[in-house]
Amino acid sequence: MSEQKPIRILVVDDDENVRRLVAAYLEREGYEVLVAADGHAAVREAEAGSPDLVVLDLMLPGMSGLQVAKRLTATREIPILMLTARGEEEDQLRGFQAGADDYLTKPFSPKILVARVSAILRRAGLGEEQGQKPIVAGDLTIDPLCREVKVSGQPAELTAIEFDLLRALAEHPGWVYSREQLLERVWGYDYLGDSRVVDVHIANLRKKIGDDPSEPSYIRTVRGVGYKFQPRDKPVESAAGPEASAGGALPQ
Repeated sequence: MSEQKPIRILVVDDDENVRRLVAAYLEREGYEVLVAADGHAAVREAEAGSPDLVVLDLMLPGMSGLQVAKRLTATREIPILMLTARGEEEDQLRGFQAGADDYLTKPFSPKILVARVSAILRRAGLGEEQGQKPIVAGDLTIDPLCREVKVSGQPAELTAIEFDLLRALAEHPGWVYSREQLLERVWGYDYLGDSRVVDVHIANLRKKIGDDPSEPSYIRTVRGVGYKFQPRDKPVESAAGPEASAGGALPQ
């Protein structure tokens, strides 16, 4: 049985900070990301990489986003999320006429963008289940699709927050998440509470998966920073295959 390929998304924007931000958020959701900084590069990347969806800025050097959208949709059906600083109705209509499936105006919330991408993919028949394979680390199995966790084959009864925390950490083994990043990733931007709530949920999570904080097998505390998922002498198997446990800080 062949392994299912992750969903591939092309992000096109002439602003490097926007490209990095959007790519980081999409990669956290398990998508494979390609990037391009101008219209001509976008067409080349689309032809070479065959993305499943394109996040496309309207204002691009060399070739406009509208021209890129018309070029891409002329040869095959490809979902497009138009991303632009322009919010006028006429610009939105021109975007839809060029083949865009949705429209998001800058400045934007990265979490809203990810939600829009997910909705477009579902409508195109490429739901989240396409890229969500269980994560296996030693005796621990995390199933993102069913939202189930098993330890040595036995189910662990986690709350929704505990599951989301474990998944966020396990998706990128070795990456160090600050408490603030975990709050953003799990609770959302509108959370105004104390970041120490993360410590409470991590403590409860460790108990439920049998992870001794004094000799952790999975979740390690990085003093002064936060937490990381680093299985002891056990590689992680995910939709992308084995990942080295060594890593760095979470991309900003």
